[in-house]
Amino acid sequence: MNQRFRTWWQPRRGLAIAEACIIGLVAALSAVFLKVGSGWLGTWRVHTTHLLPAWLVLPAIGLILGFLAGWLVDRLAPEASGSGIPQVKASLANVPVNLSWRVAGVKLFSAIIAIGSGMTLGRQGPTVQVGAGLAAGMSRWVPTSPDHRRQMIAAGAGAGLAAAFNAPIAGVLFIVEELLQDLSGLTLGTAIIASFIGGVISRLLGGGSLDLNLQLVKSSSQFSIPEIPFFILLGILAGLFGALFNRGLIFSIKFYRRLHISLPLRVALAGFISGVVVAMLPPSFRDNTALRESLITGGSHPSVAAIAFAAQFILTLIAFGSGAPGGLFAPSLILGSCLGHIIGVSELYITGVGSPTTYALAGMGGFFSAVSKVPITAIVIVFEMTTDFNLVLPLMIVSVAAYLVADKVVPGSLYEKLLELKGITLTKEVAMEGALTKLTAKDVMQERVETLDAEMSLEEAMQAFARSHHRGFPVVEDSKLVGIVTQSDLLKIRESTNHTLSDRNLADIFLKEIMTSVPMTVSPIHTLSNVLYLLDRYQISRLPVVDRRKLIGIITRADIIRAEADHLNGENATPKLRPEPSYIVYQTRSPSIGRGRLLVPVANPETAGVLLLMAAAIARERHYEIDCVQVMLIPRHSSPSETQVRTAKSRRLLRQAEVLAKKWKIPLHTQIRVTHDVAQAILETINEQHIDLILMGWKGNTSTPGRIFGSVVDTIIRQATCEVVLVKLGTTPHSALPTQHSFNSWLVPVAGGPNSPLAIKLLPALITLGNDPKIRLTQVFNPSELKPDMSISEQAIRHLMRRRKLSSTVVALPIQANSVAEGVIKLVQTEGYDVVVLGASREGLLQQAIQGNIPEAIASGVESTVILVRGAIQK
Repeated sequence: MNQRFRTWWQPRRGLAIAEACIIGLVAALSAVFLKVGSGWLGTWRVHTTHLLPAWLVLPAIGLILGFLAGWLVDRLAPEASGSGIPQVKASLANVPVNLSWRVAGVKLFSAIIAIGSGMTLGRQGPTVQVGAGLAAGMSRWVPTSPDHRRQMIAAGAGAGLAAAFNAPIAGVLFIVEELLQDLSGLTLGTAIIASFIGGVISRLLGGGSLDLNLQLVKSSSQFSIPEIPFFILLGILAGLFGALFNRGLIFSIKFYRRLHISLPLRVALAGFISGVVVAMLPPSFRDNTALRESLITGGSHPSVAAIAFAAQFILTLIAFGSGAPGGLFAPSLILGSCLGHIIGVSELYITGVGSPTTYALAGMGGFFSAVSKVPITAIVIVFEMTTDFNLVLPLMIVSVAAYLVADKVVPGSLYEKLLELKGITLTKEVAMEGALTKLTAKDVMQERVETLDAEMSLEEAMQAFARSHHRGFPVVEDSKLVGIVTQSDLLKIRESTNHTLSDRNLADIFLKEIMTSVPMTVSPIHTLSNVLYLLDRYQISRLPVVDRRKLIGIITRADIIRAEADHLNGENATPKLRPEPSYIVYQTRSPSIGRGRLLVPVANPETAGVLLLMAAAIARERHYEIDCVQVMLIPRHSSPSETQVRTAKSRRLLRQAEVLAKKWKIPLHTQIRVTHDVAQAILETINEQHIDLILMGWKGNTSTPGRIFGSVVDTIIRQATCEVVLVKLGTTPHSALPTQHSFNSWLVPVAGGPNSPLAIKLLPALITLGNDPKIRLTQVFNPSELKPDMSISEQAIRHLMRRRKLSSTVVALPIQANSVAEGVIKLVQTEGYDVVVLGASREGLLQQAIQGNIPEAIASGVESTVILVRGAIQK
């Protein structure tokens, strides 16, 4: 019964249509609730100005409600800030951005509060995110594939837009033109159904988007051929102002970030400023609906339209830049209507013909097209709202002209630029496919499959399980898959033989009687994302791959992990989450009197003392200054420059370095950085402080697939241009005193690589950490070589002996082994060296882990301290 239920719930077209219907209904109800809620709150706000002074009421309401909206977003769902469309776009491009019922709910209520507080933001953008969030939550509740989930999220976004504007066709076009860019049958079908239901339900419940007087609009609109130059002029102006508007939005966001205040305070500040400005304007500006209708129908003076344009332009930048939950669609339409009204009245004054209403509506489409870069959607939205065919040609002229001009002045999508500010970069390839959507089950499946025959007895099956490490087998009949049997199935039968089957012998029970018929399978064309989803959904370890009932292979979790690791090691087309730059929250500086800079990232208090001692020894020998950095990680959704952190523990760690530097009279600079990515913060420090050498700790191995030394260290090795010294401390407990360290016997494998001389140059400084240290240089030779060439070792000894005050014993002895790693590990284990210093070649350092890596193999194979050196990379 359970298997039949699973089979029934597998993704199929009927389920997609049912989901689309529910999504459209829920999105429409949410859009109506958002309209009614924000409208009621806005009406209350305007009404209070009749009872109390506007200069007192409007700023106070903006301040209080703005703080409340920002607090809801900041505490419950940080993903709900802004318009929400960039988040939906990123989620559809397979970027891990959270979309859920919680995000949708927070967005709905916070948008009502923010818009009702008087900020000049629209409710259409939030409705898109609400619809997408509701669809995402539903897709988690109903078992579907990741591709199916993306289609449902897109359908939810389209339904939200359709419900907000009463424009079903525009909802579908917005998905195709901006969000998903997918023309497949299922995507279009679900989008059309969800958008249609969303638009119809919204219209029935009174969710009209702009509350236009359609009869008055139709009677006033007109178009004639001589007006074409004026419409082209309107399109050019809309494009120029739209490009300026987009740049202003980016500038506003960056300006608020430089204030370094929390999201609730930013939104409260925006609400307060908006209230102050609106209180200074004429009373008619407090009701956006009445002002918009007056501009469209030509009932306003051009000076009023000019003031409204300037006020709306500035107030939208102030409100949106703060991160308040609200969209740009409505402000774009109002700004376009103001601009169109001015051009229309001017044309009427010059030629004596024309309709300001037509220009106002065409301007709406033009400005919307310039800001959002979706000309087709802009044309259809205005047309669907007015249903006036006289507007089609003017809309096309203005929208296309505005789009071309805006894209020439400020190329690219506004939503992608907003995502880049959050550290998310999308490309066309990324938007179309993610990491696990490139490969199919056929690409990675195991073609050789162990199977059992349906006529096999239970006794024979138990023997097959005993001989194999597999926990389950596909069951076939005439090469066709008919079922699957697992160890748990056999255990259940064995338990039941003492009861219901006590009169039957195990040899008389056949697999076809106990197997799970109609098993969960995948086809060869299933993407790995779909396969992984099914494995995780039903908590199984493998899936048969079937082509027309014929078993052609089997795919496991291990196969997918291996394929993904190979993908990461090659060209990775997955969306890149580019972290925001790190932010310095604490720093100390010393006089810059050194010949160079040495960087020490510290994190673990138990190992920091030893690393600092090594750094101090190198710095004193080379006359370097020391930069000591402590990196603090924060969640991706938080901005490093805005997140409050506690630095007490980090400063205590840095004081160790200050005490040591003071004792050894070495200039020391310290800093604490807040970041999304440790490696990125270290690289930024290297570039900013012009670091010559970095010394950092290393665990000696990593469990990260596709990595050699670990994510952070691998990144530093590949990208840091300075010298890199990695230290894997031995298993013997270390203290902060050099006399308590076992750094007395040193083993240095030498070869002809470019980094071997660097390892030799470090020795005079490092051996000062021990008492009467002894150094052995060794070269590993193949057993087939009769007379090894020791010239490299002899040259290294001469170099060491030339260094002043080097009284240590230095010897050079060869060792025979099949590999460098094997020879070094054997030598350390037999003679007990305290420290191994490796100067691996850059090629050896960066080779793939599957081919074996000498430093990693040595560090994993010995308990001694291992120091790894990589020379500077020429810029």
